[in-house]
Amino acid sequence: MPAEPNPTGATASGARVPARLAQAALRDVPWEVGVAKPDPTIVVDGVTRTFGGLTAVSVDHLEIQRGGITGLIGPNGAGKTTLFNLLTGFDQPDSGTWTFDGRSLGKLAPHQVARLGVVRTFQLTKALSRLTVLQNMLLGAQGQKGESFFSALVPALWRGQEKANTEKAMELLRRFKLDAKKDDFAGTLSGGQRKLLEMARALMSDPQVVMLDEPMAGVNPALTQSLLGHVKDLREEGMTVIFVEHDMDVVRDISDWVVVMAAGNVIAEGPPESISQNKAVVDAYLGAHHDAPLTVEDEDRQLAEAEAAIARESEGTEAGTSAPDQGGTAR
Repeated sequence: MPAEPNPTGATASGARVPARLAQAALRDVPWEVGVAKPDPTIVVDGVTRTFGGLTAVSVDHLEIQRGGITGLIGPNGAGKTTLFNLLTGFDQPDSGTWTFDGRSLGKLAPHQVARLGVVRTFQLTKALSRLTVLQNMLLGAQGQKGESFFSALVPALWRGQEKANTEKAMELLRRFKLDAKKDDFAGTLSGGQRKLLEMARALMSDPQVVMLDEPMAGVNPALTQSLLGHVKDLREEGMTVIFVEHDMDVVRDISDWVVVMAAGNVIAEGPPESISQNKAVVDAYLGAHHDAPLTVEDEDRQLAEAEAAIARESEGTEAGTSAPDQGGTAR
């Protein structure tokens, strides 16, 4: 029998908890904003960020479960990307603290956050277009000995590591079906292929947390399923995934937990099936009293109700026209 997980998320033998156990751990978590998770890897407390008089982010408390896929959703301008920027060192907050495995990430530069194991991709891909696909991949490897000026003059010090990094890069390119493009300039890739390249490059650093900012945006539908499969694979390998997405079908498909933001605040948390039932979420996306369906089940229910109402109206009309004249005037 597999070892039972202890409260910290590790097994009794010290092995990493399988992703499915982390996923199952969220089933008993209440659907409440700021709720504690069984084994959080990122914890945010009192983080605020303002631009002039506009509050872009104001998060009192947020925990991200280790080994799961957390979807971060919300209307445009909700503060999702700004929160990503704060957590990864691309921006600094006005107040608050946030930690990764108990270590503060405040005041750290993006490369320092990445070295700790938290990496991200961008909505607008950051591939270096005048370098080849393989060269882009090699940039993602950390601790390269040849980066030192004096070490670079002695190939024997870094040649073995360079070979190992190249083999690792090629393995990832094969996994993402980009190996045939290894010698092509990154600028010649399609939008979807650039998304794949950026995700593959992020994995060169062996991260523990991968943050994806709208990974499906602008992607050809033919590549969407491939990207979804790769995101799920990250979870199966024990990584924690946080992603921003607007497509609710994608969110329902791959998320273990969903965090909803609006006007910089977290307004709801819960499993994907709970989000469409939350009035605050519906109001934030569609406006108060809007009755547009968010799920197929909602759409079927509304159609059935409309058809029943039409049937009742038709029956009433037929009954009124076929009633015998009692000599009085119809009212």
